[in-house]
Amino acid sequence: MTVGLAEKIAASFDPAPPAALGVAVSGGGDSIALLHLLNDYAAPRGIPLFAATVDHRLRPEAAAEAAMVADQCHALGVSHETLRWSDWDGSGNLQNEARKARYQLLADWARGHGIGAVCIGHTADDQAETFVMRLGRRAGVDGLSGMPAVFDRHGMRWHRPLLDARRDDLRQLLRLRGIAWAEDPSNEDDSYARVRIRKALVVLTDLGVDSVALADVSRNLADARRALDVQMCAAARALATIECGAVAIDWQGLRDLPTETRRRLVTHAIAWVNGAPYAPRSSALAEVMAALEAAGAATVQGCELRLKDDKLWIFRELQAVRALSCPADALWDGRWRMKPCTGMSSPSDQPIIRPLGADALRSFADWRDLAVPRGVLLSSPAVWQGAELVAAPLVGRSQNWQAVLERGEDAFFAAHMTH
Repeated sequence: MTVGLAEKIAASFDPAPPAALGVAVSGGGDSIALLHLLNDYAAPRGIPLFAATVDHRLRPEAAAEAAMVADQCHALGVSHETLRWSDWDGSGNLQNEARKARYQLLADWARGHGIGAVCIGHTADDQAETFVMRLGRRAGVDGLSGMPAVFDRHGMRWHRPLLDARRDDLRQLLRLRGIAWAEDPSNEDDSYARVRIRKALVVLTDLGVDSVALADVSRNLADARRALDVQMCAAARALATIECGAVAIDWQGLRDLPTETRRRLVTHAIAWVNGAPYAPRSSALAEVMAALEAAGAATVQGCELRLKDDKLWIFRELQAVRALSCPADALWDGRWRMKPCTGMSSPSDQPIIRPLGADALRSFADWRDLAVPRGVLLSSPAVWQGAELVAAPLVGRSQNWQAVLERGEDAFFAAHMTH
């Protein structure tokens, strides 16, 4: 059993392991086992291993669990930090907000230590529970293909090395080594849907519907998803262009596509524009497509979709970026960099990046000659010094500045699209 688990870890990183590894350790059995297995892998290879525990301050036991993890890390010679979440404003779904905060805290921590990959302890049982949960939400191929073994979020690469491992096998490993772990009492609380699903799967095991079977189904659907992505990538190359940071798709060609290919292309365009980690739900996208058919315009996830000149234009909604500003040398809206031409003298006042907006656009009498929707230009990046517009490169007033996409056309047309 231990050999099999060790092989799963090695398969996640060999033959080119990262220079340093991070691991998120809550104190539960899955993450504690992952910590020890990663140490088995990293130590003989001379790979520095760093561990972090996120204390959401939501349970009185959390501090003691973090201390237990710190003690185990100390015994292994692994650097450990406890990251505390303290900025929840009480809005939104608590569990969802805690999950988002956890990833952000861990990503920031990892970057601070020069860590390029962070491991998390999801197992085949988690995959099966996620499958059933998404089944109840009427998910399609993407949702039912399950959690990926490797993914990117907040500028960090995340690994799930134990996604094919059983929870019981991990705990058996800990028992054999005499390693303690903590049990979260919420794992027995039937008010949580995931707990009820876990108990239901115990009943279904006699029918052959166990975590391993559902994980296999998820992998099969992941293969189908990859095939659909290849089709969508071909459609993107045939029908779409990138103009002024917006995606323009031939409308009739889009409508002629199979429903799933059309959905994937539109959601991919939205994600490329807004940088959101999650695509809009199928029901929300169906409403958007209906609005386009009826009125020629719709908004979703901070993007505006508009029909113009037989094309569907997808671009950033002004309202989503109206209040965004940053220094001219920083990344604006997660996608634009403004670069001064070589040899430019430094201005006396630090310029900033803000959207162009309606008032400034009116000063460009010939903006219609660009043949793009007005909204594309309203939300485009511009360089300002106070209230004075310095440059609007996408509209034609460059003033020796360039607007460059952080994720350019290559990222949009990449064959390895994921959703």
